Amino acid sequence: MRYEIRVDGTLSKALTGAFPELDHVVMSGHTVLFGHVVDEAHLYGLLARCQSLGLRVLEMRQLPE
Repeated sequence: MRYEIRVDGTLSKALTGAFPELDHVVMSGHTVLFGHVVDEAHLYGLLARCQSLGLRVLEMRQLPE
């Protein structure tokens, strides 16, 4: 499964480094993290990582393969 997680603001290199399994792009003042998610546990782990880093998740969606 491929997912996209849009977070508020432009993430620093250190913060994007906290998600080594995902690529990222900055668009309109938001950072979009995207990539392959192995399973539901991995997805919830990514969201927990966002929360622990104080990131505000604006949107999350599954991408077509």
